[in-house]
Amino acid sequence: MENIYNLTIEQLEEYFLGIGEKKFKAIQTYSWLYEKRISSFDEMTDMKKSVIEKLNEDFTLESLKVIKVERDKEVNKYLFELYDGSLVESVLMRHDYGTSICVSSQVGCNMGCRFCESGRLKKVRDLKAYEMVLQILEVEKDIEKRISHVVIMGIGEPFDNYENVTNFIKIINHPKGLAIGSRHITVSTSGIVPKILEFADFPYQVNLAVSLHAPNDKIRNEIMPINKAYKIKDIIDALKIYYKKTNRRITFEYIMLDGINDSDKDAQELCNLLKDLNCYVNLIPYNETNNIQYKRSKNDRILKFYDIIKKNNVGVTIRREFGSKISAACGQLRSKKEEL
Repeated sequence: MENIYNLTIEQLEEYFLGIGEKKFKAIQTYSWLYEKRISSFDEMTDMKKSVIEKLNEDFTLESLKVIKVERDKEVNKYLFELYDGSLVESVLMRHDYGTSICVSSQVGCNMGCRFCESGRLKKVRDLKAYEMVLQILEVEKDIEKRISHVVIMGIGEPFDNYENVTNFIKIINHPKGLAIGSRHITVSTSGIVPKILEFADFPYQVNLAVSLHAPNDKIRNEIMPINKAYKIKDIIDALKIYYKKTNRRITFEYIMLDGINDSDKDAQELCNLLKDLNCYVNLIPYNETNNIQYKRSKNDRILKFYDIIKKNNVGVTIRREFGSKISAACGQLRSKKEEL
């Protein structure tokens, strides 16, 4: 039986037409699901009994099970159990401009980035759209507040699960869905070139972030195996096409690893690489874990790296740190549970 939260509005319209009903019932259903937050189809008072019976026959409203929540002043980290017993994480962050959530898109990840806790546990399967939608609904239920921004940057590579991720975006962006604006949604990729090119034609003005983490192929090959399939030049060329089609600024994520990618030379090389792109660099202080040997760059080194990029007129920020008192690294909560 399919979970109702898996359906885009177009898919739900097709369903209602297929059972001999008017397609406007899809909008009614979305309103009950996402605005009124029903827990049973029987609560839909403006639907015929025969339609409710059919919905009960064809769909489930089953949610995710919250296994654990770690809380800090500005961040909550959630561990969810899926219908098959698999575990994924979401992270809620509180900002002065609202609340954002980082959602997972896969159980595990096959990209194998050497510094990433998520990548230590290989991909088990893709998440369906509803399993991403329900991460948001469960967190909103917990905090009793609407989430304003969504980042698809948790466990998994979103572009390795392209169809489910784009359906998820359609659902949460719809005015009768979660009504989260396109420009408040960001998709992060490690650089799957064919999907970057496909995403350039995706008709929603969502943001794209690229996990670059190195200024050249030599360093990137060492820390990100995906680079052996898609070299940095291939990624930059694809992003130029993406920008030409979308006119949207690109974010480059850059994790600061002590002695690996944080020298003055690395900073200058990064500037040379990005100088012709409308972009900015988000420098990320690394969250160390017991399972991985990499260390976080020293604060003065991060600031020097930042200064070099700034002086080269490339937009740059240092990511504000969240969750230093909890299992901050992506995938850390899941791996702790899996390895018990």
